[in-house]
Amino acid sequence: MSRVDAVRRFNRFYTRRIGALQDRFLGAPYSLPQARVLYELGERGEATASELRADLDLDPGYLSRLLQGLRRHGLVHGEASAADARRVQLSLTPKGRKAYQQLDARSRDEVAAMLGKLGTPEQARLVEALQAAQSVLDRSRNPKITLRPHRPGDMGWVVQAHGRLYYEEYGWDERFEALVADIAARFIKNLQKDRERCWIAEMDGDPVGSVFVVRESQSVAKLRLLIVEPRARGMGLGRRLVEECIAFARAKGYRKLVLWTQSNLAAARHIYQSCGFKLAKRQRHREFGVPLVGEYWELLL
Repeated sequence: MSRVDAVRRFNRFYTRRIGALQDRFLGAPYSLPQARVLYELGERGEATASELRADLDLDPGYLSRLLQGLRRHGLVHGEASAADARRVQLSLTPKGRKAYQQLDARSRDEVAAMLGKLGTPEQARLVEALQAAQSVLDRSRNPKITLRPHRPGDMGWVVQAHGRLYYEEYGWDERFEALVADIAARFIKNLQKDRERCWIAEMDGDPVGSVFVVRESQSVAKLRLLIVEPRARGMGLGRRLVEECIAFARAKGYRKLVLWTQSNLAAARHIYQSCGFKLAKRQRHREFGVPLVGEYWELLL
């Protein structure tokens, strides 16, 4: 099957799955485009037709007909802007807001029911895939990712993110979160600022990744706690964080950079291998509640 055919096949599947082809969306007396306009106005509070047209990518004439129909049903009304009388601010009437709330509740219930049929790992895979698809297809959005040193409050995020993501994606229990908390606490208590470093990656101001370099000995440093949130994956952030560690370790005069990972963490292992790390040892264990194969990797600097 070609890539074009694969995308078209998914489009047919998903439009049927969400009921986009039905005259009445979610059992309400509105089509999907009408429901989408109600949702936008319900979320925003008010908007102009131009703003709706740009965000929904609708033909002006088609949007005008949608708005006329919603006005006839008493769901939407418009009034001249106080700042510019030529601009009409659209908003929901009390009847329209009630319709929006009903549609929003039904949509949430349907999605919750769909997710409820899946196990926790499958839910995580689905959400990650959808976030990746949105990131790839949304060419209009160019999120800004920056790296910065840690500051107060970051260690709590690091611990929470590791505990949450590794449970959702791999089923690891709270013992892994406890390990991360211990590593973070010891990093803060024993920090040697001239020889150790933590990087926090932010996307649009929110933390989405981390990595640490900690001193193992005078000549050996350890790379620890590499993580990237699903919404920031596929942008080269993981490799960027690892490369920062390598450059830092070399600049500080370390002779070797080592790390511990697991054999099932394919994306991380690929980054390590592509950056020149070599697998030194493997060991089976169940430290986090599931069978794992721990791997020790090292890079001569």
